[in-house]
Amino acid sequence: MNLDWVKHLPVAITVCDTEGKIIYMNEKSCKTFEKSSGSGLIGKNVLDCHPEPAKSKLKRLLDNAESNTYSVEKNGKKKLIHQMPWYDENENYGGLVEISIELPLEIPHRKRG
Repeated sequence: MNLDWVKHLPVAITVCDTEGKIIYMNEKSCKTFEKSSGSGLIGKNVLDCHPEPAKSKLKRLLDNAESNTYSVEKNGKKKLIHQMPWYDENENYGGLVEISIELPLEIPHRKRG
């Protein structure tokens, strides 16, 4: 299966290995972090990109293959951030993937079922 569509997906996708080294950024991720050198972050450690206490939390996520979800508002934009472990085809823990989705400032919330 060709995954080129992920490259152009309008959400920021950043992937790091188990040590925190950034191994992939799609176009939206590179644009999101262009002030911090964009694609130049590939090969850098994601932990070096975060101040405390976020750095320690991210280290815990990496060490324990845990997920984390939150929303943030910055520069007039609201985003949903989901950080989760990823696994290779042999089900070996590979690191973390962060997906950042820009949201409208006000969105409806529905309960179903």
